[in-house]
Amino acid sequence: MQPFISFETERLLIRPTTVEDAPFILRLMNTPKWLKFIGDRNIKTLENAQTYIVAKMIPQLQQLGYSNYTMVRKADTKKIGSCGLYDREGLDGIDLGFALLPEYEGQGYAFEASDRLARAAIQEFGLTRLTAITTKNNKGSQHLLKKLQFKLADTVILPNDTEELLLFCLKKTPNSGGME
Repeated sequence: MQPFISFETERLLIRPTTVEDAPFILRLMNTPKWLKFIGDRNIKTLENAQTYIVAKMIPQLQQLGYSNYTMVRKADTKKIGSCGLYDREGLDGIDLGFALLPEYEGQGYAFEASDRLARAAIQEFGLTRLTAITTKNNKGSQHLLKKLQFKLADTVILPNDTEELLLFCLKKTPNSGGME
């Protein structure tokens, strides 16, 4: 596999998720907030997690150069969360997503990683628009998206789902190289 871009912030290394991250992904995808706000992906074993990474994350990384990233805290090399840029069925544009293990919430890590990935979307990957979706009752994610300058644009129901989600959007500003 070719080398893919990793990113750094003051406190984090943000690197593409690999099969070696399967134990961490298994734990993350079964946290209460993941199950409540993102949904049960039926990842119940280490083998399920490995299969999910190989089938869902790595192909997009190989095709587009970006996908799911594992957040690693520099201070102690602990895997604390994931964030990513996703080509999600039913959305027009690339979707920014994030999740943390419960013990790392509320410390600014999701903002730090998501802000860096949003900048990478423009600077490294040439995107001009990002989307983000969240459930109507996920106030924490809505607050973070607004802090990242995403604007509430619409509601959307993804294919094979029934729940209406809030759709946020961030667009590249002409001439500035930034997002609005």
